[in-house]
Amino acid sequence: MNEAVFSQIAMLVFLTGLIVWMGFIVWDLAKKSQAGKFGTIALFTVLGAGVIGFIVKTILVEIMNF
Repeated sequence: MNEAVFSQIAMLVFLTGLIVWMGFIVWDLAKKSQAGKFGTIALFTVLGAGVIGFIVKTILVEIMNF
């Protein structure tokens, strides 16, 4: 395993962990603010849109590199 492969695997693992941690932070924010069901859905939708955008951008860049 060379450095490039290790870096790619580490990036995927740590980025996935960061996204999961951010999801926990949003859930905790909704719970502490007593947002209710609609507020929790709104928080995950709005704040999750950035994560979805990042994932879509990454996929598009990989597709365009072929």
